[in-house]
Amino acid sequence: MAIQNLTSSSSSNCNVAVNQDGGDDDDRLCSEPQGEPEGETAHLDGLPAPNPNGYLSRESRIERAWAHWKKLGQPKFIVAPMVDNSELPFRMLCRKYGAQAAYTPMLHSRIFTETEKYRSQEFTTCKEDRPLFVQFCANDPDILLEAARRVEPYCDYVDINLGCPQRIARRGNYGAFLMDNLPLVKSMVEKLANNLSVPVSCKIRLFANFEDTINYAKMLEDAGCALLAVHGRTRDEKDGKKFRANWSAIKAVRDVMRIPVLANGNIRYMEDVQSCLEETGVEGVLSAESLLENPALFAGYRTVKWVSGSDDICVDGKLDQADLLVEYLKFCESYPVPWRMIRSHVHKMLGDWFRVHPTVRDDLNAQSKLTFEFLYDVVNRLRDLGVRIPLYVKDSRVERVSANGFAT
Repeated sequence: MAIQNLTSSSSSNCNVAVNQDGGDDDDRLCSEPQGEPEGETAHLDGLPAPNPNGYLSRESRIERAWAHWKKLGQPKFIVAPMVDNSELPFRMLCRKYGAQAAYTPMLHSRIFTETEKYRSQEFTTCKEDRPLFVQFCANDPDILLEAARRVEPYCDYVDINLGCPQRIARRGNYGAFLMDNLPLVKSMVEKLANNLSVPVSCKIRLFANFEDTINYAKMLEDAGCALLAVHGRTRDEKDGKKFRANWSAIKAVRDVMRIPVLANGNIRYMEDVQSCLEETGVEGVLSAESLLENPALFAGYRTVKWVSGSDDICVDGKLDQADLLVEYLKFCESYPVPWRMIRSHVHKMLGDWFRVHPTVRDDLNAQSKLTFEFLYDVVNRLRDLGVRIPLYVKDSRVERVSANGFAT
């Protein structure tokens, strides 16, 4: 199974160079690739020739956008972009449990073009990792295009991050803060749409004013955006637990757009996915935070906190987060990533378990340098202490009757 590192040197040499470099142990790659890869490792020795699409009419672009989406199988269950969290091993775990497409973490376009180490550590993929959106933050059309050309052979969309609301995005003048400079946003979309061989997609947040959001979405479509993902919160609504995503606003965007639209926000378990698809009419749904705790969400599993108080009758799904963590670690052994990413996933997946036995969490936090042996032992210690918090599934043996008299 080939890992594709976007460097001019071999994968093993790149990993050695990284491991010899100084710095935080959590920034080092977790391991060398295990075993012989199936086929040759792909590298980017030169930039692909541009495939200008500027001559296409608006109608032709829209037809091409839908043809591409249908060719990919029209995925509905999608892993959202998450900084340091939607890396290859995690994407592969989510795909195993029902995800039909995935975004990479947000990549910084300027650093990506300038730094080989950044490219080799922050973006890897493999032949099973498709459909794939590669997301960049940017504020310069030419730099963005240079970065995008490096990844276009390995992905199905190059995505522009127009939704990050964090302070680092404000300081860097990217993400949701480009909503204050729409001419720049338009020029970046046009630059990619007219020069790449793969479609450009965008991920946005809502304006506080409804009409501004609609006009924004239409502008992106006119500029050449072939797929739009809409996070149903504004730039100021950063706390997803405090602010519910506005599905009505997403539906309004879907109703005026002629390209595929995806929804992001309020997805806790699979029934939310179905509700979102029905209420908004979108083509697919993204999940982020909920997947970090429960990578099996798209396979119908839910955590215990979404069982209590639910009308659904749920049973032990014979799977738990420790099982998922072990599977994730095995993916990491095959597809090396920086330890900081692994550490983050351990805390997310075992958070409820650590609250039962915080001393195990404290031992993890005390480790400046992680190993797979130590992390597997964390799971074993928790199991030996009698901890098991199952993931649940709806009881298929129970037939519920809705208010209209139909079984559900």
